[in-house]
Amino acid sequence: MAAGSEALSYADRKSGSQVISLTGRNAIFRALCLSSAILVLAVLAGILIAMFIGGWPAFREFGLGFFTGSAWDTQNDQYGAWPAIAGTLSTAVIALIIGVPLSLGIAVFLTQLAPGWVRTPVATAVELLAAVPSIIYGMWGLFVFVPLFARFFQVPVSNLTEGLPIVGTILYSRSPTGLGVATAGIILAFMIVPFIASIARDMLAQIPTVLRESAYGIGCTTWEVVRYVLLPQAGVSIIGAIMLGLGRALGETMAVTFVIGNANRLSSSILDPGSTIASRIANEFNEALGLQMSALIATGCILFLVTFVVLVVARLLVARMKAL
Repeated sequence: MAAGSEALSYADRKSGSQVISLTGRNAIFRALCLSSAILVLAVLAGILIAMFIGGWPAFREFGLGFFTGSAWDTQNDQYGAWPAIAGTLSTAVIALIIGVPLSLGIAVFLTQLAPGWVRTPVATAVELLAAVPSIIYGMWGLFVFVPLFARFFQVPVSNLTEGLPIVGTILYSRSPTGLGVATAGIILAFMIVPFIASIARDMLAQIPTVLRESAYGIGCTTWEVVRYVLLPQAGVSIIGAIMLGLGRALGETMAVTFVIGNANRLSSSILDPGSTIASRIANEFNEALGLQMSALIATGCILFLVTFVVLVVARLLVARMKAL
């Protein structure tokens, strides 16, 4: 009896120590996870505060005129960010218009139409595009794409649209060198395609096969299966992928700097040179002093806020899709 009681007591103590050990490990794990989350928030808040402090002299000097002004005169310290803001938004919109349909087409092809011997090489090639450095895209765009774009698109389109109302304003270039907002948007489209296509492909591939087979069983075509079965099922994830690509397009620097022309003016034509917030900072940051430096940091703060607004819109769209 004594030996049995001692063995039972030892088992109880061992079990209690294991419970305490697991509780301690769980507490450490929770603390590490909480610390990681707090660290991310602290870094984010630190970046925003530092940028706001750095750009405050420009905000204080020009007020709302800094957002709406178009002058960027380093000699007289007159700065307005609107051309750069408009260029950033224009290139991002062009990139989405071109990149989103292309990405979804790739994703649908890889999951629904491609034979096995084609699927793997194409998927690998798409993923490799994401690993190409942005400066390579910029160099390829400047030395290869820009001359071809000027010769086969800008010059013919400018000749056709010259003098036409509205269309002539948007698609006429006074100096068709190939550099411009549209060129930057096209390069950005190729840069965001791998991200959107890869995520969309993975989400479409995870949709249960029974849903597709059921749709085909009642006589649906491939288009109807994609339109009414696959896209609604993966809609939330696809929106997230699109917003990820938009974030990449808004913040891209080197590739855009190579091909946008870096003109500090606001043009109504997407074929004319322009600038973005990122390209302006990249071009002038090394030599900026005083109020010019504050103006550049202030434009960076604006880009941060634009990205935040995009994130909020993405969250609202996702919430709406989940509610449907």
